[in-house]
Parts: sequence; structure tokens; C-alpha cells
Amino acid sequence: MKKNLETICIHGGWKATKGEPQQLPIYQSTTFKYDTSDQMARLFDLKDSGYFYTRLANPTNDAVAKKIAALEGGVGAVLTSSGQAANFYAIFNICEAGDHFITANNIYGGTFNLFGVTLKKLGIECTFIDPEWDDERIEKEFRPNTKCFFGETISNPGCNIFDIERFAKMAHKHGVPLIVDNTFATPINCRPFEWGCDIVTHSTTKYMDGHATQVGGCVVDSGNFDWDAHADKYPTLTTPDESYHGTIYTKAFGKAAYCTKLVTHLMRDLGSIPAPQNSFLLNLGLETLALRMRQHCANAQKVAEWLEKNEKVGWVNYASLPSNKNYELAKKYTPNGTCGVIAFGLKGTREDAIKFMDNLDFISIVTHVADARTCVLHPASHTHRQLSEEQLREAGIAPDLIRLSVGIENAEDIIADLEQAMAKM
Repeated sequence: MKKNLETICIHGGWKATKGEPQQLPIYQSTTFKYDTSDQMARLFDLKDSGYFYTRLANPTNDAVAKKIAALEGGVGAVLTSSGQAANFYAIFNICEAGDHFITANNIYGGTFNLFGVTLKKLGIECTFIDPEWDDERIEKEFRPNTKCFFGETISNPGCNIFDIERFAKMAHKHGVPLIVDNTFATPINCRPFEWGCDIVTHSTTKYMDGHATQVGGCVVDSGNFDWDAHADKYPTLTTPDESYHGTIYTKAFGKAAYCTKLVTHLMRDLGSIPAPQNSFLLNLGLETLALRMRQHCANAQKVAEWLEKNEKVGWVNYASLPSNKNYELAKKYTPNGTCGVIAFGLKGTREDAIKFMDNLDFISIVTHVADARTCVLHPASHTHRQLSEEQLREAGIAPDLIRLSVGIENAEDIIADLEQAMAKM
């Protein structure tokens, strides 16, 4: 029976049988018992599926991963300990020293540093492109050793829309998968696989959790990219793995090859897993995701319209505004609303922006974003302060940019708080 997203939010991943708990239980155990040595050996040889150590698999974690995979329309998913871990794993699962990939330059500052600095230390080179460049200019950046293309559905913090279909076609033309971070839109408002994306990542810390109670991430595979068709580019998936008895992942696991390798290699060796308790909390958040996203978007629309008319505001970037440059892309990819995050700038200096934030009442200054509470941040001073002025400009981070994450409080109260803070400037 095909289920709608609202139903999957509640029922996906876990189905209780006779005498079992209705709510997904917390399997708070590091290890799992078997009756014979051979049973355990078959698990290590990948001949049987099951649980033997939580670093590799845990029933609570797996149930939540299945729910997220169902919401995105993927064939499989793996939970990680953070969104940063998810983005790292998504890239590192198919890239190694000597490889190259391409990414949009307007991505989250932490991911920008991960790609441009940390992965470079591992011998993986990244080229940052402006998504507004024409196709010819971007395609010149592809190389024989390019392994993937990366972007964010809605960029953090700039709030620009990534043209998924355009870049999926471009990536596939060059024989590489498109990886999209879908954190801000969530599968409620955008399902990138339907537009040709191959792999999706999430910081589940954000809207999926919705209450700022746990840190986590997720990698979801569509199962659509044909690794064997480009076997020379992806030998770790398409040739024998000597660390697992010569297993060829694409032959042994088919559409599950990417996720299986991610677990057997990266989770085995690096171990960035979520605690079962965290996955339990994430699952509670997922149950109300569809409801909350509707409220976030409705509130943000009202706040964005108010900001756009305010004489103290210099500019507003919210793609659901008809005046926005990304409005047509937003209608295409997120017809039911983008998210609750708005980027805007006040008329004045950086100091004016900081004073405005300090004057707020219940709207909180926090590094977090995308939960039930309205919060605010000045990226140039906070999340992106490690970037140079040139890098900030390249990433579209203006010195006056304020990132406002509109919560699910009453919209009139949110606007009133913004108004009184501006009145004190």
C-alpha cells in the first residue's frame, strides 16, 4: 500500500507486532547475542543480515533510517552522528586521495571548510563553482578524476534555491552522481530524487528533530546511479574488496551497494554513529515533521512579507516571495513552501545588525537553526567567521546578512519582537 508523507512520518520504519511496543523502542546495547559461532561469522562475512555491534548497525537507528529513506523515496539510508559526518561520509564513500569533486560555493560554512580544507588534507580536491554561472563555464571544471557534484537544496545561510534538475543532468553527462543536502527543505517540501539527484544528505539536527534535542545526520541513496556503468571511476564499489573476502558491492548488493559499503568501510573504521537514544528522539521529531513544516513556512511567509515592506530593511532573500530571483525555481522544486529560514539585511552597518539582535526579546541568538523556536544569527560574525572576506563574497555571505529561522510560535508575536528590536536601533 502506497502511503503519503504524513503517514510515513508516523508509521515508517517500525511496525509493531503482537506484544511489541507501539512506539519504537531504544535498543540501548552495544552488542547482540547469537547461539553459535557460525551465526556470528556469517554476519561478519556479509552472508547474513542482522545485528552484532551497534557501531555497524542497531535496530533503533535502522528503523529511523528506514523512515527517512521512505520519506525521500530512497532504497536505503544510514544515520550518522551529525550532519557534518553525513556530508563527509557521502563524499568519502566514493572519493579517495587523488580524486576531485565539484560543489556549489554557497553551502554552509562548516561544509565549505570540510570540503576546502579538511578533505584537501586527505588528498581530495574540491572546486567551488557559482551555481549562477552558465553551463559551459561550470562544465570546464569537470576532470577525468571528478567523482561527484554537491549542492544544497536551499543554501545555508543565503537561502538560494539549487537547480537540482539542471545539475543532475550536468553531473550525469560527465558520469558522476549528484549529491544534495536537503536539510532545509526536508522531504516534506522537496524530494531531490524526483529531479535526478542520486544521493541526499541531512543534518537531522534541524527540522527533522525540530526541538534541538539531538545532533545527527543521514545519508540516503536513491539506488538510481549505475556504478557499474562507470566502473573505472568507482573501483571500490565495482571491484573485489580484499578487506571483505573479495566482495564486489555492486554485484553482491545491487542497489544497496553504496549504503552497504558506507557501513562496512566508514562506520567500521571511523564510527560516527548516533546513539540509539538520539535516534529515538529524532523519531519523535519526525512524527510531526509534516505538520511543523507547514507552520514554519506559513509563519516565514508572513515575516518575509513584513520585512520586505519595512523601511529599516535593506533587502530580503526568501524564495517564496514573488519578487525573489529564485521564485520560479521555488515554485518548481518547493511548491508547498521552502522552509522557515529567511536571509535579510538591515540598512546600516554590521554593528547595527548586532545591536538589533541584542535587542530581541524571545527570539534567541543561537548557532542552531530550524527548530520550533525562532532564532537569529549573524553568519559573518558566527558560523562563517573562519572564512576570509573574499570567501564570504564568493559564498554570497554579505557582511550585513542576518539569518532568521522562523519558528512555530504565533507569527504576530514574532513580528512584534522584530519590530520592537528595530525601534531601539
